[in-house]
Amino acid sequence: MTEPEAKALLAAAGIAVPRGVVVPGPGFAAAAELRAPLVLKGIGPLHKSDVGAVRLGLTHAELPSAAAEMAGRAPLSGYLVEEQVMPGIELIAGLVRDPGFGPVLLAGLGGVFTEALRDTAVRLCPITESDARRMLASLRGAPLLHGYRAAAPVDVDAVVELLLALGGDGGLWERLELGEFEVNPAIATPSGVVAVDARYIPEAVPGDRAVPAAADFLPLFEPRAVAVVGASATRPNFGNMFLDFYKAAGTPVVAVHPSAAEISGVPAVPSLEAADVDYALVALPAARCPDVVRQAGRVPYVQVMSGGFGETGATELEAELVAAARAAGTRLLGPNCMGVYCPRGRQTFVGGGLGAPGGIALVSQSGGLAGEVIKVGERRGLRFSRVATAGNAADVSPAELVRWLAGDAETTAIGLYLEDPRDGRALAEALAGCAKPVALLVGGRSGQGRLAAASHTGGMVGDERIWRALAEQTGAALVGSQDDLIGALAYFQAHSGRPAGSGGVLVVGPSGGASVLAADVLDRAGLLLDPLPGAALDDLRRLGVGVGSSLANPLEIPVGPRGRQELVGEVIAAIVGRQPYRDVVAHVNVQSFFTYGTRAEPLLGYAGALAAAQDGVAARITLVTRNAEYAPAGVEDEIRAIAAAAGIPVYRSMEAAAAAVAAGGLHGSA
Repeated sequence: MTEPEAKALLAAAGIAVPRGVVVPGPGFAAAAELRAPLVLKGIGPLHKSDVGAVRLGLTHAELPSAAAEMAGRAPLSGYLVEEQVMPGIELIAGLVRDPGFGPVLLAGLGGVFTEALRDTAVRLCPITESDARRMLASLRGAPLLHGYRAAAPVDVDAVVELLLALGGDGGLWERLELGEFEVNPAIATPSGVVAVDARYIPEAVPGDRAVPAAADFLPLFEPRAVAVVGASATRPNFGNMFLDFYKAAGTPVVAVHPSAAEISGVPAVPSLEAADVDYALVALPAARCPDVVRQAGRVPYVQVMSGGFGETGATELEAELVAAARAAGTRLLGPNCMGVYCPRGRQTFVGGGLGAPGGIALVSQSGGLAGEVIKVGERRGLRFSRVATAGNAADVSPAELVRWLAGDAETTAIGLYLEDPRDGRALAEALAGCAKPVALLVGGRSGQGRLAAASHTGGMVGDERIWRALAEQTGAALVGSQDDLIGALAYFQAHSGRPAGSGGVLVVGPSGGASVLAADVLDRAGLLLDPLPGAALDDLRRLGVGVGSSLANPLEIPVGPRGRQELVGEVIAAIVGRQPYRDVVAHVNVQSFFTYGTRAEPLLGYAGALAAAQDGVAARITLVTRNAEYAPAGVEDEIRAIAAAAGIPVYRSMEAAAAAVAAGGLHGSA
């Protein structure tokens, strides 16, 4: 589409464009009513700047010669003559259809800021006014918009209106066959914003993935019985391993085998058609899986563990597998996934027995990572409600699972590990509609990570900024590592439903140096350390705090084997009782208790005092056990047990605690 046609779309949407006319050339009488200085642009299938098809500051008399010069450089179908817009701040605003998330709005400062510094922000469409203002505020060059070095501020409201006209409800994004639509530059001045250049590349909108009817995933997580397809009667394999897992969990299970009457002490049936189960696990070579899935008409859910589908380039085989599931009337989990874990439903894909049931759900495209989160998480006290590995997500998608978990009475918080959203718009809608706290870990956000993700799940993830936009627009907490994912879920579990103050974070603990470093860590995590309330200072002095040190946040208090254990609770109560704090981070140097003492009792007593303090304050308390590896075997577990009974999460480092507290801050009541 030509620039004049693109600008006509902008004008129809209420976006100001320069006054101008299109002329075929060489005569320019039609431009006589325009006021100089003028801008002349060539029209044709070209990049105007690359071939010199843009001239600024022209008079009417200079138009013919400038046009002739342009025509000598490139084939042109005509010319656009416009009144030149007064100087201002150059901006870029554009729409693009992301393969995973659909229409996305980009905005930023134009010129070198876009090309060299990538000073831009993105949001998924539709955006709100708040989204638009936050996009502009996030730019490194944002001060230029508000008046820099005595320059007049631009009309930011007009810029916001431009962004909404493109990406808001009813915006151009809804009406375009969107490949790419770009306004670059738009000139912002104190009196408004004008789109001086526009480009539109239409593209047929890909068919939206059909949204299945809301599924009841309860049989997936709590099946009456399970079938395992692929166990061997002679040579133990993955299928046999899963039979052992289910036997150990006490799950009603049958094996599917064409000739054996039983396998590993489990009764066998000749085909999936003969299995009266809610869930079937298929562990066979990829090429054999579609035929097996076609037999699953009586089975609500079939999980294909096998790899060798889309993640390896075998997209036709994956499509055949999905078609087989559709024909059988069953839902497909995977392929290329490990399965489901649910202590309540005796569902498992990991060894070592079932943990205690709880309220933490996890949806992961990596089965291996999900297994690690389960086992490491349970070791640290996490209790799971539902865990589903989605693999290639060829049928059952993360979005569907999130939508169901949002209404699941057994689930209080959700963790996600994703590499390819498959249906990013549905995922965004599911997250936006979820009132429960969500922690999101994304694999493949770096250039090298994207290559790894492509070989792992068969999908290239979107630009890192799109994932950040998804998190900001839906309220999900975007975390950076597996450990931070576990830590955020531990925070959600500990403080689920606990009301908290509206303030920032209070840090209390020994060692001025450790406290200073803690302040740095929390600052990098975006957490605010509110000053201590003046009304509490006298109370703190009466408690003996502040002798030889300043009274500030972080607050240094004597914590050690010879300290008074109850002091930490008294200090927290004195401060929080005078001023609301959302979170209190208490840190302790475990090493000191065994360097200057020999018994664990003082340390356990400190943990008990902190637990008692949690019952008496509205703030949410977090404990950091620095140098915990110095404690004798079993002591750390005892500390965690004392803290867990009071709903206090425990972390080994301030960095881990800061990531969890920052994630929890996105949900005021966790």
